[in-house]
Amino acid sequence: QVHLVESGGGVVQAGGSLRLSCAASGRTSSMYAMGWFRRAPGKEREFIAAISWSGTWSGGSTYYTDSFQGRFIISRDSARNTVYLQVNSLRPEDTAVYYCAAQTTYGYSWYDYDYWGQGTQVTVSS
Repeated sequence: QVHLVESGGGVVQAGGSLRLSCAASGRTSSMYAMGWFRRAPGKEREFIAAISWSGTWSGGSTYYTDSFQGRFIISRDSARNTVYLQVNSLRPEDTAVYYCAAQTTYGYSWYDYDYWGQGTQVTVSS
C-alpha cells in the first residue's frame, strides 16, 4: 500500500504561482512513477504530468500532456518521497482539485495509477 497526502493548495490571484506537494508513505520502494491530475468543476479528470521513480525508466524522467507544458513543472525529492507540481501564471480556469497518484504496477503507461491522494483544492481568482 502507498499512502499519498497532497498539500499546498489554496486561493491565489490570477497570475500568481503555487507549488503543490504530495508526500508518499508506505511501500514507496515499489513505486514506478508518480503523477498529477486535476478535476475542474463540471469537467472530467485531466492528466497533467508524471515523473518516473524507479524501475523500467531512468529515475526522474518526466512526461506532460501537451496542454500543460510550460506553466506546469513536475519535480521530485526522492529522499523525502515527495513529488511537486509548480504551477505558474495561474488562470481562473486552473481552478480545480489537484490529485497526485502513484503507480506500482509494472508496465502501466504514464496514465495509469494504483493509488490516489485525497486532493487539494486550488482556486484562482480573477
